[in-house]
Amino acid sequence: MRHSNRAALAICVLALAACSPKPETPVVSAKNANVDDGRLLDANKDGANWMSYGRTYDEQRFSPLTQVDEKTVSGLGLAWSSDLDTARGQEATPIVVDGVMYVSTAWSMVKAYDAATGKALWSYDPEVPREKLVDVCCDAVNRGVAVYKGKVYVATIAGHVVALDADTGKVVWDQTSVPPDSHMAITGAPRIVKGKVLIGAAGSEYITRGYLAAFDAETGVEAWRFYTVPGDPSKPSEGKHLDAAAKTWSGEWWKLGGGGTVWDSITYDPETDLVYFGTANAEPWNPAFRNTKEGDNLYTASIVAIHPDTGEYAWHFQETPEDRWDFDSDQQIIAATLPVNGTPTRVVMHAPKNGFFYVLDAKSGRFISGKAFATVNWASGLDPVTGRPNVNPEARYEITGKPFVALPSATGAHTWNPMSFSPTTGLVYIPTNEAGFLYTSANKDWKPTKIGFQVGIDLTLTAGTVDPKSSAAAAAANTGALVAWDPVTQSARWTVKYPGPWNGGTLATAGNLVFQGTAGGEFRAYTADTGKQLWSFPTQTGVIAAPMTYSVNGTQYVAVLAGWGGVWDLTQGDVTRQSGIIRNISRVLVFRIGGNAALPTPPPTATSVLDPPPFTGTAAQVADGATLYSNKCIVCHGVAAVAGALVTDIRHSAALNSEKQWQLIVHDGLLKEKGMVGWAGEYTPEQIEAIRQYIIRRANDDKAFEKQAKAKADGN
Repeated sequence: MRHSNRAALAICVLALAACSPKPETPVVSAKNANVDDGRLLDANKDGANWMSYGRTYDEQRFSPLTQVDEKTVSGLGLAWSSDLDTARGQEATPIVVDGVMYVSTAWSMVKAYDAATGKALWSYDPEVPREKLVDVCCDAVNRGVAVYKGKVYVATIAGHVVALDADTGKVVWDQTSVPPDSHMAITGAPRIVKGKVLIGAAGSEYITRGYLAAFDAETGVEAWRFYTVPGDPSKPSEGKHLDAAAKTWSGEWWKLGGGGTVWDSITYDPETDLVYFGTANAEPWNPAFRNTKEGDNLYTASIVAIHPDTGEYAWHFQETPEDRWDFDSDQQIIAATLPVNGTPTRVVMHAPKNGFFYVLDAKSGRFISGKAFATVNWASGLDPVTGRPNVNPEARYEITGKPFVALPSATGAHTWNPMSFSPTTGLVYIPTNEAGFLYTSANKDWKPTKIGFQVGIDLTLTAGTVDPKSSAAAAAANTGALVAWDPVTQSARWTVKYPGPWNGGTLATAGNLVFQGTAGGEFRAYTADTGKQLWSFPTQTGVIAAPMTYSVNGTQYVAVLAGWGGVWDLTQGDVTRQSGIIRNISRVLVFRIGGNAALPTPPPTATSVLDPPPFTGTAAQVADGATLYSNKCIVCHGVAAVAGALVTDIRHSAALNSEKQWQLIVHDGLLKEKGMVGWAGEYTPEQIEAIRQYIIRRANDDKAFEKQAKAKADGN
């Protein structure tokens, strides 16, 4: 189920009508976003501008600017801010070109500002139907835009790639990227390589087949499409690389799509003339339901390198063969030159979900080294020659038949929150998560459904009753850290620990600084060489996005999007509440030395007391409701029906008081335009009533626990 900040919501089947206009050759003034291939290739020499997602093609997120350094950062103050009209998670990195900032927000909206003053120049809203949330595991987020030759490009959560006039925000062209009738969504930032717009899509739990596509930046015409998993073997293959991959699959995998989506990382390295991208998990998570025999399932959970002109395969390296834990490899890929056995070598560096830090040869994909940068218990290490993981037998839950609590969790030791690399210190700054996840195989009769989260594992253990005492213990076991990692020695140089996971991405600068926002509501600066905290600013909300920096007329600015959200808030609501996570207040925050602006006082936090209707159901209904809830609703409404900051806690929903009202919302889709779509196509009225009884029981259990805890605290 899904819901907005105003009402409890549910999820329904959505068929999006994807109609794209015929591509036309536009006439654009190119006054703004005057970026061509030359400027992108020389971006490393231009510290004033931040012209692509990772600043430079190599995605190092390192700035040569030094006006703000370890000596002056204490004078950093707020220059300007802008409230965003989307109360969801904010994950974008702003782009700044010649004094103009372009930024995307949740729901794929785009805004342009005067980068020095914050004056709003224009805004664009693709008007994504709120029902589209049914196809998105992890919030209505968007990670950024691309700019090129007078246009701003955004990929929408509804699966479109849109080119906007950089001067006005008007649509130049609009192309559908995802296949017709697909449940795919796009949350990632596009990249511009050799006149092409590169973008993939998300949805490896929604019966999808992964791909990376390239569109002509001028016209929107698709140039090529690289599929990451083989399709139906009765149909012609789309490439020799897929013929090889098909040998690593078995059964009728294509009927479930295969997964392997390219939902985030895309890096171009001009030195090798290769594009590197990561792929997601195979679908479903549980290999027992996708294979009839063991197989690596290429090219899922892998780094893949291709030629940008043609989209042809160059090499791949699979980080998690036959992935069964949702260990996506979609996390940011950094290209750099490092000493390898004393020889300067072009490498790619990667810290994926699975908890190991990889260094690979950029030209060939050869494994150079890899070590765990966070706690890992699913594997004992990596083979020193091949880099293949040595999987611990107990981690194969579908074979042992026993539950397995894995570290890292499905949210990853590191996920989309970008890391940065400083050529000055030689360190990579990784926002890490320490959290576990319980895996146990679903019943052998498990079948995928037309819509919803297709994982093939039993989520009822986490969807069942979880009292505040046990959730507090779970919160204490989940932590986070900023790890300064030496990729040459494969060891941590320094670490800053946080009370919880899901902290922001990082920025490194030549001023010996690392910037990062926190889940607890701060924006901080540390020394890049030692990790000493030098400065912080209270953001009034959790920060998960990555900072960036630029200069206008000789003044250096540091900017970050604030706004708590994403998968951790949606699925781990009980844990995030126990961790003291701050609510969502979405803003662009921009700082400079001597800035003296102030944020408005936040509105008072709305509070409500649990007051559910009496439980009138049966134990059988509760058991059935817990199973049904875990199959669909847990992704948005959280473990044990406890929501985080983004959505109204469903235990407090007034609709629980009326079976008729509940059916209108959850079965019929009364609130679908707010994102609460109906489940009539999946669940019967009796099943939907079982979910209501389960939530009523959960709410009453928690009310009783809170009453007992208060009485104990009062000494009664």
